[in-house]
Amino acid sequence: MLHTGVWSNTSDQYRTYGVANPGYMPAAEAAPAMFAPPASSVAGPSAPPASMFDSVPGYEGTLAGGGGFLPPPMPAYPVPQPEPTAEQPHWNIPSITEDTAREALLLYASSKCCYSSGPAKDGVITNMDAFNTYRYRLETFTETRCTAWSHEPYNGQPVDAFAQPAPGPWDIPAKSPNFFIDGKQLIKVPYTSSVKPCHVCIGMGRKPCKDCAGVGNKVCWVCNGSGFRHGDDRCHHCSGRGRENCNHCHGQGSTVCATCRGKQQLLVYINLTVTWKNNSDDYVVEQSSGLQIDNLSKVSGKELFRDSQYLVYPVMGFPDPAVVQAAQRLVSEHQGKYTQTSRVLQQRQTIELIPVTRVCYTWKGKSHIYFVYGNEFKVNADDYPATCCCTVM
Repeated sequence: MLHTGVWSNTSDQYRTYGVANPGYMPAAEAAPAMFAPPASSVAGPSAPPASMFDSVPGYEGTLAGGGGFLPPPMPAYPVPQPEPTAEQPHWNIPSITEDTAREALLLYASSKCCYSSGPAKDGVITNMDAFNTYRYRLETFTETRCTAWSHEPYNGQPVDAFAQPAPGPWDIPAKSPNFFIDGKQLIKVPYTSSVKPCHVCIGMGRKPCKDCAGVGNKVCWVCNGSGFRHGDDRCHHCSGRGRENCNHCHGQGSTVCATCRGKQQLLVYINLTVTWKNNSDDYVVEQSSGLQIDNLSKVSGKELFRDSQYLVYPVMGFPDPAVVQAAQRLVSEHQGKYTQTSRVLQQRQTIELIPVTRVCYTWKGKSHIYFVYGNEFKVNADDYPATCCCTVM
């Protein structure tokens, strides 16, 4: 039985309160306020002790906050070997027309509140150069698993710990999403559920109130504990007692335990978290057009090549050797990075041809340039000549 106490300042008698005696309240009519222990002395533990969890074979490293990622087991069958890809023909996208380039610049100028459309309408295009830029992308779709001890209030749920051996973390079936789509699933591990007393309230179902330190009452805020106001006038707020009931616990000195919700017991079990993630890396071949590569991450191109299998083989025979080198490097990096802590489910590699056109034009006797790029005909015009500054008063 949990007992906490306080010394009365009118006698040496030790009075109990809190969970063991939630209805207690000092009855002295005009006694000054009692001293209460600090709230920290009645606070229960927040983290469950290690002894609360049973040892489950195969889950020895599992902790209340998680036991880290579990490396996948060695496959019981031969791993499929990647297949080399066929050589790809050389692809080019024709340069855009002058009309398309001018329309793209007009749309760009109209999207800016401070840009005049004059250069886009009246500028004279003098030259257009096409820079076909390749983007290689490698995606590795992985599955990772980690475990953690969890608990919830016990309301009569099935208890199955040690009814039979718990399945291994990687033996539990999980419904994965489609390839290359992130997802997560939380699974209660079978045969790990047991019932334990709540570690926060020590199985009492209630905790001493923090506001009044379990006393059930506090110093009267009107008379500051004296019981009187303005000389000999008895305080009407506390009827001269010097203390008033605690509003937080309604004078009981304790509140329902938030961890077990008053049930006194917890169902303790192991949770398995299965996470699917699409890990993607890009490499863009620089064509010295003058356009910053970061701009290309926001546009799409024409897909020239796609290869998807359990493990891909680096692209071979592509006309641009930089793409071949990037494929070899990224495939090697992904294999070393993701196979140690996760299970690889599928890989995909693609090559896009992103059209980039550098447009030179003159306006009011001065030369300027802008870029039109991507299937979306995005425009980059850092030196657009007709801008102004707007000031909002």
